[in-house]
Amino acid sequence: MGTIIFLITLGGLISITLFVQLISRMKLVPPSELAVVHGRNKTYRGGRIFVYPLIERFDTMDLTPQTTSVVVESAIASGIVPLTVTATVSYAISTSEKGRQNAIKRILEMTKGEKSKLQTIASSIIEGHLRDSIAAMTPEEVMREKDQLISNMIQICKSDLEGIGLEITTMNIADVDDHRLSGVEEKHLYIDLLKRVQTTNADSQSREAKANAESSAREKEEQRRAEVEKIRLENERQNLEAELKVKIAREKQRSAVGAQEALRNAESEVAGIEAQIEAEKQRIEMVRAKCEAEILIPAQAERDKAIELSRAEAAKIRGEAQSELTQLKRTINILESAGDQGLNAYIIEKFDELVKPFAQTLDLFPVEDLSVIAGTTPNNGPISSIHPHSVDLELNRRVEAIISNQQALDRTEIDAVNILQDALGQENEQIEETSTSQDGKKNSPDSRQERVRRFKSLRNRNDSDQD
Repeated sequence: MGTIIFLITLGGLISITLFVQLISRMKLVPPSELAVVHGRNKTYRGGRIFVYPLIERFDTMDLTPQTTSVVVESAIASGIVPLTVTATVSYAISTSEKGRQNAIKRILEMTKGEKSKLQTIASSIIEGHLRDSIAAMTPEEVMREKDQLISNMIQICKSDLEGIGLEITTMNIADVDDHRLSGVEEKHLYIDLLKRVQTTNADSQSREAKANAESSAREKEEQRRAEVEKIRLENERQNLEAELKVKIAREKQRSAVGAQEALRNAESEVAGIEAQIEAEKQRIEMVRAKCEAEILIPAQAERDKAIELSRAEAAKIRGEAQSELTQLKRTINILESAGDQGLNAYIIEKFDELVKPFAQTLDLFPVEDLSVIAGTTPNNGPISSIHPHSVDLELNRRVEAIISNQQALDRTEIDAVNILQDALGQENEQIEETSTSQDGKKNSPDSRQERVRRFKSLRNRNDSDQD
């Protein structure tokens, strides 16, 4: 019986112990803390977590922002001006997953009892970046563009602070002052001088605004006076217009009396001008008739006379050319029918005309010596071994004479054809001009062209016969 009671008691104690252990392993995580469960590789923010005994361990990290003051002394700004900048920075555990993992690895123990050490590390990182940012800015920019400086600082410090699991939540530039070296009694350093410049600029702007206000007031006063003067002048103008209208009405009344008389005078003047115009037209007509009688009619008579003379000259030239052409045809027919004897007779007849041009050239070249290069012996043999036979020489002479005569005949025919063509062309032009001026009809020169063509074919036939 005692054993059973003991076992029951032992079982109850064990159950109570297990229950207490189970309850103690149930962890409640507030929203301001981050729960880290070792062995599970997870973090929790807010809520309830059960941690298995022996195989898991539970830690927390405070997410409450921590505030620290960062003082940067002798920060050399652009322009080699040392500044002392005091900044208030709030930082906390990073909200990114990567930052939280870095915080668990590096500052988990510091968040429990070594917050001062963590604060020192964060201040050192922020101070270094703040000093670099100030070096890239002028003192005026540091004082004027604090928001830009803070924004740049948050971006620059983000990567370094995230490496240890922190991030800047807020930052404020509390004070900016120039650095006073020990032993320097200068009262007005850069910042004081800058403040004096700003004060002077503000005073200048105030005076400028006051001057602008006074100028604007004077301008408004002048505008008001100008408006008053404008109204006065407008009233005077209206009065003058009224007086002018009255004067115009009076003048109209006065002029209405003599309007009819003026109209009659104007009509009489118009009639006189029209009579002068009519007389001038008649004078112009007389001048035109005189010009026609003295210039146009004699010119037409001269033109008709020139046409008649041209026709007579053309008829004369045409008759002469026709007679020469007839004589030339007759001569050609005789030469064709007579053969060589007729040609020789023609050459003998025209010998003087053929030799005369050559003999005339001898007057230009005086002859001192004469050598006989041709002749005959009693036996009709050659004079010497260098001379040809007398019969051959005579044949050569006759051939040369025939060729020369034929060339002269060709030139004569060509001249006759040219003369005939010129005569026919002039006649054609005169006839066309006369016909155009009289009845607009033109005579066709086909018959004359046909005669010329026949004459040329006859000459070509004679050339072929001679060949």
